Amino acid sequence: MAEGYKIPRGTFDILPSESYKWNYVMATFRRIAESYGYHQITTPIFEQSDLFERSVGDATDIIQKEMYRFQDRKGRSLALRPEGTAPVVRSFVENNLLYEKKGNRLYYMGPMFRYDRPQKGRYRQFYQYGVENFGSDHPYIDAEVIALGYSFLKELGLTDFSLEINSIGTAKSSEVHNAALSAYFEPHLEELCADCRTRLNKNPKRLLDCKVPSCRAIAGNAPSMLAYLDEESAAHFARVQEYLTLMEIPFTINPTIVRGLDYYSKTAFEYINNNLGSQNALAGGGRYDTLVEQLGGKATTGIGFAGGFERLILSMEQENLSFGEVPHPRIFLVSLGDEAEKTAIKLLTDLHNAGISAAFDVDKTTLNAQMKAAGKSDTDFTGIMGDDEIKSGKISLKNMRSGEQILIPINELITFLKKN
Repeated sequence: MAEGYKIPRGTFDILPSESYKWNYVMATFRRIAESYGYHQITTPIFEQSDLFERSVGDATDIIQKEMYRFQDRKGRSLALRPEGTAPVVRSFVENNLLYEKKGNRLYYMGPMFRYDRPQKGRYRQFYQYGVENFGSDHPYIDAEVIALGYSFLKELGLTDFSLEINSIGTAKSSEVHNAALSAYFEPHLEELCADCRTRLNKNPKRLLDCKVPSCRAIAGNAPSMLAYLDEESAAHFARVQEYLTLMEIPFTINPTIVRGLDYYSKTAFEYINNNLGSQNALAGGGRYDTLVEQLGGKATTGIGFAGGFERLILSMEQENLSFGEVPHPRIFLVSLGDEAEKTAIKLLTDLHNAGISAAFDVDKTTLNAQMKAAGKSDTDFTGIMGDDEIKSGKISLKNMRSGEQILIPINELITFLKKN
């Protein structure tokens, strides 16, 4: 017997026993995003690879190590999307969404791809949610975007997380800070990991984001970006804090938050799960005021965030939170005899057309076998029909929660189920 196929490393199946959890968190995110006035956008899972190289930064781990590149039959270089912002910005520019009523507040959900070492909460195909807000550089918008993410996590019932914020400043202040970081890290060159030694020349700020313990220890005393903020960035960051305080959203300032992508400026933030270990970021984002222009559009400011559904679900399971009701049939039909079976099949169609979840096991013929199947289905009601019921036009209805059993007309079943 031939050996069966196995799933690629770093990916996973969302099985029927788990899919309701995903549906729950996705529906909650959609509801919260739309309550803030955001509209859904869906982009392809692959784009021109240059889109990510220009936006994310060619010195980042995503571009250097993690992006899935391939060529199509005409030799064009394409890539599975490793993150969601660049494709949304590409679509924003290409479709002139700035001039549409629903074009400046966008949210998305879908799979992303990065070749990385799989571990708990990190996969090579992972599912992200995110929002992007275009056209305003007012610090209130920063706070509102942060508030949307905070509202989403709280709506799920999560409590064991914290919000950390920082300001990366403008390109000018960032240049001064990079020089200070280079001067600080240079004497420690031999102590740094190989990646950080490469980053030091290309983007010193990335050293603050390294997860290697020895590098993190060295970075602990590195010059803080906050000491190098220009007047505009400092004032912007102060206002963001004022708005968050006004919104009663607790936060701490973490000067080491730089985010892993080159397009960020000014505000940067992360929502941190306090119990997930090193892979503890539930979501994160920041402002990117030059990215739209960088990707061919008119100078347009932007800010957004993204997070992974996998860590959300893991966090909810840690806190023993509810994912809503596990899907189950409202009624399971049991039939005894040929006429009852025909009636059951017709009734099943009527129930489905009325939007009522109903089940029927045509392979089981005895009463005992059908009642066992009904019990396993976790149905609310079992509807039993035999010769006597068919003749009288009624159905024996058993409440599987209370054990109560009643007889009602078959033509009143749908109305009864909708009311009870």
